[in-house]
This record gives sequence, structure tokens and C-alpha cells, in this order.
Amino acid sequence: MKVVAVLVAVLGWFAVPARADAGLAPLVDVAARRLDVADLVAAAKWGTGKPIEDPVREQQILDSVAERSVAMGIEPEAARRIFRDQIEAGKLVQRGLFARWAVRPGDVPAHRPDLVKDVRPLLDRITGELLADLKETRDARRAPSCRAELVKAVERVEAARRPDALHRAGLLRAVPSIC
Repeated sequence: MKVVAVLVAVLGWFAVPARADAGLAPLVDVAARRLDVADLVAAAKWGTGKPIEDPVREQQILDSVAERSVAMGIEPEAARRIFRDQIEAGKLVQRGLFARWAVRPGDVPAHRPDLVKDVRPLLDRITGELLADLKETRDARRAPSCRAELVKAVERVEAARRPDALHRAGLLRAVPSIC
């Protein structure tokens, strides 16, 4: 995926419609946009020797999410589980891109974004959006109908975004802990 296309998707120009009647779709869409950023993370790390796994950074993110969750009235362990799934989904996409680029070097992005200056601010913004959506969907996520609603939300987001197989697999990895 070209960097410009990723940035367009990350900025939400193709986002799912407003929350009022969308159920869990806005939350799932934020998870999908976070996966778009995984493309940028992979591009930043490709060929540098930086590993996909970064347990120290992952723990920092999870600790920060738990702390912010408490301040927002979100159950911190639920937020940790959901963000753990987001992180694992991002790594799944990064691994897939690394594998693709190893066999198809022509697909490697020409631009290598700076992980700290370019990518982390996007992830930080998406983290805030995801936390806000977690707060807004608390009742829906606790409802007995959550799993069925989650399936509908994933279908809606996939129909709007039309992800490739790798990003679809990432999205499916990103959402199980929502309910």
C-alpha cells in the first residue's frame, strides 16, 4: 500500500459514518485505521534491523492505556485486553508485510517514515479515539448481543474499506476482546 493511501485511510477520510446509529462500527473502524498505521510501522522498520516485537514499548502502551482508562471511567483490564489485541493485530500485519516484501521487493514502500516523529503521533491520536469509543460503547460491549453486533460491525467496516486478505486477518485479530 502506498504511503499516501495509508495516510488517507489513517486520517479517516474513508471512515464509517457517524456513531448515532452505527453501533460498534466506529470502534471497529478505529481498529482498522490502527492497522493501516501498521503499514507505516513496517515501512519504518523494514531493512533497519529493528524487530517487529518491542515488549518494552508494548508494556508502556498498555500501562498508559490502563492509566488513561481509569481517568475516563473505562475498566482498565478491559482496555488492556482490547489494546493487547490491537498490538497483536498490528504485529500480524507487520509480519505479513515483511514476508511480502521479502519475496516482492518492488512492493517495499519508497518512503521510510520516522517511527518516533511520523508514526507514533498517529498511533497516539488513534489511541485516544479508541479509548473514547470504548467509553461510548461500554453498554453495547457488555450486552448479550455484543458478539452478533460485532460481526455486523466488522462486515460493515470491511464493506466500506475493502481490506486485502492480510488486513482482513489483522482486523479479525484486533476485535475479539471488544465483547
